[in-house]
Amino acid sequence: QVQLVESGGGLVQPGGSLRLSCTASGSIFSINDMGWYRQAPGKQRELVALITKGGSTNYEDSVKGRFSISRDNAKNTVYLQANSLKPEDTAVYYCHADVVVVSRQYRYWGQGTQVTVSS
Repeated sequence: QVQLVESGGGLVQPGGSLRLSCTASGSIFSINDMGWYRQAPGKQRELVALITKGGSTNYEDSVKGRFSISRDNAKNTVYLQANSLKPEDTAVYYCHADVVVVSRQYRYWGQGTQVTVSS
């Protein structure tokens, strides 16, 4: 089994910063894509940022220039540096990892971490 554990959420004022972390553990052969989604109340879950095993990145338009995704393959960890936060960034943030177990790929999710941007 594979587990993803997130940390780093919290309450921050507009314009502030947070760094989210997500570490995968368990029966992992390798990890392909990793990323972060978010879900605000009453809205669908949306992709925030994605990073491939080779380090290529993709961002949702509203976070470009403010958020940065990175990963440490040796630690099976993905990070999301969120700067210049806005109230509309308030949501539960979920990490995911596309994990290769033996010869098949599965998508695993973290438990979610709340990010609240408010004065």
